[in-house]
Amino acid sequence: MTATERAPVIETDAVVIGAGPVGLFQVFELGLLGIHAHVIDSLPQAGGQCVALYADKPIYDIPGTPVCTGRELVARLLTQIAPFNASFHLDQQVDSVARQDDRRFLVGTSKGTRLLAKLVFIAGGVGSFQPRRLKIDGIARHEGTQLFYSAPELASLADKRVVVIGDGDAALDCATALAQQRIDVTLMHRRDEFKAAPELIERMQSLRSAGQLRFIAAQPSGIAQQGDLLTALQVLGADGQTVSLPLDALIVLTGLSPKLGPIADWGLALERKQLVVDTATFETSTPGIFAVGDVNTYAGKKKLILCGFHEAALAAFGAAARVFPGEPVHLEYTTTSPRLHRALGVSPGS
Repeated sequence: MTATERAPVIETDAVVIGAGPVGLFQVFELGLLGIHAHVIDSLPQAGGQCVALYADKPIYDIPGTPVCTGRELVARLLTQIAPFNASFHLDQQVDSVARQDDRRFLVGTSKGTRLLAKLVFIAGGVGSFQPRRLKIDGIARHEGTQLFYSAPELASLADKRVVVIGDGDAALDCATALAQQRIDVTLMHRRDEFKAAPELIERMQSLRSAGQLRFIAAQPSGIAQQGDLLTALQVLGADGQTVSLPLDALIVLTGLSPKLGPIADWGLALERKQLVVDTATFETSTPGIFAVGDVNTYAGKKKLILCGFHEAALAAFGAAARVFPGEPVHLEYTTTSPRLHRALGVSPGS
């Protein structure tokens, strides 16, 4: 019996796969209809690509919000869904979705979580995000001990020689934070050019000029080990010479790669690696499984956050009949509905 098979089964109304903005708003729309949801995401924090790829860059096309960052949008959505007490299962991927005899779905994850749900909403954007890993022989054995694909706690790196690889926001933010803590840090990228936000580049260059942070223009080509320890990174410089860069910890922040992953094996109708949906309900070819956001496709599809919000609203109404069979599903307005005011924990006019 596998670990997944031994795990207790959590029963719920709905499972939302994906904790990006559209997945979070799906929780809100379900909550308004009295449908409780569990949320699963492969990243260690909620927010999807908004937080993973452009956390501090401005977004200008959210209705009623002239400008906000990805991080701010996600924070507001988390506040908005708080009354509905969604349960989050982060840093794990959905490996299986199997219809049961009672027409519910047994959802299993890479960490052994098992959920039995009446509904499944796939809001996985362009797929689950996986870090771009170094392709160097023998390096994988050090992952989680000396090799990291997300920034570890700074305190764990005190008195260590740290190499950070990358040219984006995450890499520069990590390297500058380490330098400001007086930790020995070297930032590495294949060239002395960066894609990070201007203020991050300016901060990094200031620390570099002050001698608190080193930069090397090079690419990793191999490793040196002593027993079970990773002791150095072999790097190929712009001059064509290979040098050894001693280290105690290596942090690789070179971006995330979206992969459709196991979704492709769930028997759902696909078109160019996207899920085909009925635009009246955003249900897929499998009754009870819905798809919203960038993961779906239909005539006229536009990959915009605000379009995903619209899809989440229609999907919730389309799904309500499956949770409450035989009961009418009324359209109520948060402005005037006493029931919705109670659900949201607000007073009329507040």
